[in-house]
Amino acid sequence: MLEIARSELIQIFRNRLVLVTGLVIPVAVSAFLIYRREDFAELGSLGYIAAIVLFTVLAFGLYTTAVTTLATRRQNLFLKRLRSTATGDAGILTGLVMPITVIAVAQVVVMLVVLGAVSTAPAHVPLLAAAGLATTAMMVALAMATAGLTNSPEHAQVTTLPVSLAVIAVASWVGISGTEELTWLKRVLPGGSATELVVGAWNGGLRLVDSLPLLLSTLGWVVVSVVVAGRLFRWEPRR
Repeated sequence: MLEIARSELIQIFRNRLVLVTGLVIPVAVSAFLIYRREDFAELGSLGYIAAIVLFTVLAFGLYTTAVTTLATRRQNLFLKRLRSTATGDAGILTGLVMPITVIAVAQVVVMLVVLGAVSTAPAHVPLLAAAGLATTAMMVALAMATAGLTNSPEHAQVTTLPVSLAVIAVASWVGISGTEELTWLKRVLPGGSATELVVGAWNGGLRLVDSLPLLLSTLGWVVVSVVVAGRLFRWEPRR
């Protein structure tokens, strides 16, 4: 698994398109949000900015790149060759998505540290970390499921767009309007509970007992996505 991850990390830094779309663009957008934090805070709060930074990196960096990677490795039969090795299926998939996942998590940490340094630090750092990890797991699982519907790297530009835009839209909706109205709907949508967690962890006022259902809702999307991925994922190109 680690050898697969090392090889994939090398491929990431050799691919200029992946570097731009997966690393440069999410960081640039996040930096702009932090730079204009006062303007965006008027719409929601600092917690809202933190949530948008989180989902920008994870949606357009981690999720999109992971789907493209899996589609590419399937198309060039690399996935099929890996299955002939001693590494199991879970180890293969973990090795392929591990580098971009670690990079995305590092980007999120750096961006949120910068946001806290130039504004106000989060009220509950452990809860914020739990929300970030749960959201990361959700986006990785969604990538696995989407990869099952993606026939090629070019097709990934289409298949990843709905989820990427949806989670950003949900995060903006929840971050700006809160969950006083349509609470159940906002929390059940992908990214809704995670956004409420991030906002509450950053701004304060969210009790631990209230955070558990939000964490479970976010992790519920992990379970659903893994089930869908198990049914749809293919190791060889579709004919």
